[in-house]
Amino acid sequence: MSSLARVQSDFQDHLLRGSEAVRAHLLGTARVPLETRLGIYAGAYGSRLTDALRSNYPALAALLGEADFAALGADYVRTHDSPFFSIRNYGDGLPEFLVQQATYAEVPLLAELARWEWTLGTVFDAADATPLAVGALARTPPARWAQLSFEWHPSVRRIALAWNVPQLWQALTRGEERPELVLLPEPIEWLAWRQELRSCFRSLSRSEAAALDAARAGDCFGELCERLGAELGEHAAPAQAATLLRAWVDAGLIVAARTA
Repeated sequence: MSSLARVQSDFQDHLLRGSEAVRAHLLGTARVPLETRLGIYAGAYGSRLTDALRSNYPALAALLGEADFAALGADYVRTHDSPFFSIRNYGDGLPEFLVQQATYAEVPLLAELARWEWTLGTVFDAADATPLAVGALARTPPARWAQLSFEWHPSVRRIALAWNVPQLWQALTRGEERPELVLLPEPIEWLAWRQELRSCFRSLSRSEAAALDAARAGDCFGELCERLGAELGEHAAPAQAATLLRAWVDAGLIVAARTA
């Protein structure tokens, strides 16, 4: 390792983990002692990363309050480097961190809220794509519908939540009265996506969630009908599959439809 690389590595270890090795490379003065110099950088670095977390998790920050979120940020920064070119991407491991750390795992709602906020962040940051027009499907010959497969908008995300997190998130981000926290009898499936610059989300029935997941995994329209046939019967399945497909296209979830 070169001398410069060693200094950079030791400095990073000091910022992240309090290592003392960097002291061998630095000098202090009577006016600004070495301890003061290192403290300025160490404090600023941690604070900047905590600010990034606050920007990416505003509802979680509002729920915890200033002091508790600052403590969470400090705990996370100590164990998570920032490997990204953009600080916008910092914090991707926070939901899992909240699950693994005993202090926070005692309140599982925190990890779910963090997962939800990170999901919405990736929805907003996803690449642009032009949604498929309904008329494009209408031009598909009936004989080829069974072979239709679909390309999805880059922003489409799926998540299952055991708490009423979306309602809590809305209240926290709007500054409204918080709803009573509810642990649901079973998780609710949610869909999130972006329409131009607006992030959207809605809950899904288990049937639609399964169909959507299968279609995103590559199932063609005929295979969707077969899946729904096991639930609805072979006569009702095609109409339901067409209804779901129309709803997905209307929402802008699909950007292309092709036959094999």
